[in-house]
Amino acid sequence: MTANAKKAIKIGSLCFLAYLAVYIAKNILGTVTPSMMSAGFTDSAIHTAKAVYFYTYAVGQLINGAIGDKIKAKYMMSFGLAFAGISNFAFAEICSKSDVIGTVPLAAYVAYACTGFFLAMIYGPMTKVVSENTEMPYTTRCSLGYTIASYLGSPAAGIFASIWAWHKAFSASSIALVVMAAVVFFFFTLFEKKGFIVYGRFKAKKKSEGGKGKIKQLFERQIVKFAIIAMITGTIRTTLVTNLSEYFATRLSFSEEAAPLAFSLATLGIASSSFIVIFLYEKLGHNLDKILLIMFTSAAIFFSLTYFVTFNPYVNIVLIVLSIMSSNGAATMLWSRYCPSLRDTGIVSGVTGFLDFLSYIAAGTMDLVTPHIIHSIAWDGMMLVCLGFMLIGITISLPWKAIKKMFYKHA
Repeated sequence: MTANAKKAIKIGSLCFLAYLAVYIAKNILGTVTPSMMSAGFTDSAIHTAKAVYFYTYAVGQLINGAIGDKIKAKYMMSFGLAFAGISNFAFAEICSKSDVIGTVPLAAYVAYACTGFFLAMIYGPMTKVVSENTEMPYTTRCSLGYTIASYLGSPAAGIFASIWAWHKAFSASSIALVVMAAVVFFFFTLFEKKGFIVYGRFKAKKKSEGGKGKIKQLFERQIVKFAIIAMITGTIRTTLVTNLSEYFATRLSFSEEAAPLAFSLATLGIASSSFIVIFLYEKLGHNLDKILLIMFTSAAIFFSLTYFVTFNPYVNIVLIVLSIMSSNGAATMLWSRYCPSLRDTGIVSGVTGFLDFLSYIAAGTMDLVTPHIIHSIAWDGMMLVCLGFMLIGITISLPWKAIKKMFYKHA
């Protein structure tokens, strides 16, 4: 094994564990939703808390992503994990001790908003440090590693929810965040001393040196297309997945105890999408546009089947899992391939933060309207909304230049 491979494994493993803790905390509210509703909390109050989190996480990505291009990832990540652990714990404590049973006090919303902002200190700086300190193809594999961690965080959160009462599950996830904050600070300091991590290795050329403007570079690299992909996959990867436990309980009539377990099994299957899409990507000659088109088309087909096949809940689960896996395959290409490829711009953290900002703004908006969609057209109608998003993905992934060329050739 080469020195570059060993370094990538060490950096990648640390980022994997840190991001796993992040996604356990991010998914806890979704997995304990049935338990909280049984305790008297309204569906509207829980969805509002989720939306508050999504919006502050989105704004945090925009701000912290830009800051992450200037401040060491060690400080951004460790401080973000620690403060998120504190505010996450505070949210559950405030809710569990509310004078009015089943309500979410304003202070709890503020605490959960802080959780979203602090957790947004992780992704941008982490992507920057990986892209600047590992060589291809190890950069993509490290990015794939913490993308997989984000998917594994869902079943892990489901396990937390099935073991403990809802407020204790929050406490456990908070402890995981604080512990990882200490681990990240220690190992990043060690890696810096050993020379594994060096900051600011890539800087964009100035115009006076023959370089292009940063905005122009981003447009040339299809930033608009990938911004749209960030938004449509964000609504599936974040909103739909965090509401799966509720879907199993209300749409498929699973019990309060069975819903988190079904969530864990389903999201464990969803996590495998990263391996599948990278395998296909390599088999297709690293053709990013082709793999995006395949993933969105597959998702559209499976969401259609999820709408029509309702006679068996287990078949329905398989179909919705395949739908999400396909959409997440497109998301994997965005976060594991596209974002790290921007390292020569010198603003990887800022661009990653911007794309994640768009993803979570879309997810937050979707989560706010989800109860109204379900009330108006039920969960089956929700599948049609998801289908519509996938059709947008297909549209922007089509090789329009080749189609245009072919059209004029035969005209």
